[in-house]
Amino acid sequence: MSYTTLTITHEDHVATVTLNRPDVRNAFNETSISEIKQAFSELGEDAALRAIVLAANGPAFCAGADLNWMKKMAGYTHAENHADALQLAEMLRAIYLCPKPVVAKVQGDCYAGGMGLVAACDIIVAVDEAQFCLSEVKLGLIPATISPYVIKAMGENAARRYFLTAERFGAREALRIGFAHEVVAADALDAKVAEIVKTLVNNSPHAVQQAKTLVREVSGQAVSDALLADTAERIAQIRASDQGREGVASFLEKRKPAWLN
Repeated sequence: MSYTTLTITHEDHVATVTLNRPDVRNAFNETSISEIKQAFSELGEDAALRAIVLAANGPAFCAGADLNWMKKMAGYTHAENHADALQLAEMLRAIYLCPKPVVAKVQGDCYAGGMGLVAACDIIVAVDEAQFCLSEVKLGLIPATISPYVIKAMGENAARRYFLTAERFGAREALRIGFAHEVVAADALDAKVAEIVKTLVNNSPHAVQQAKTLVREVSGQAVSDALLADTAERIAQIRASDQGREGVASFLEKRKPAWLN
């Protein structure tokens, strides 16, 4: 598929999906929402890929919703608004459920729905000059469709503050509250993302996929007999898997595992 709002590149088992509407600060509209969803759905099924980087062109990472799109939405009926919101929700879910680990490379400001894009990723690296803002209440709106991911990323306590105040906050605050995993100077961003991606690529692709699923499905569960049985079954299955057997064998034999050859 050809894309008009994104660029996609491949190198050494890694795909980079780049938001490419710098003239509007990479704000999204119907087209970009559809393309992002399609891109992550397709890349998630690519057996050759071991990691995906979500990046952006221009000074801003993503300003949220495109103004022209917002003007159009102002005339929508309730049913049209509901259908439109579901498209955004499905796009975010495509990133969140993508079988490949996704690293957000935040090179600039990230507002409103852009924070949902970032929060749906697995690892978030931001430049120290980036500003973040959940600005919806300033417009009489709420960050509803992005809330499942943003609350998971920053926690309920921080979400209470920033959902309600619409304050801007910096990358260091994003790091403090757990929204970002790494904050670096602009000239160190490429190297830090490359370092993280290298660790992902070097690990067992199957184990990385299963570990991502493990976090998602175990988080928040009570430590019950059912959970103990579930996690025991997961480790039993992966021990018996081809990559599980190969990983242990290569460790004991002091050689590289087959997936690195």
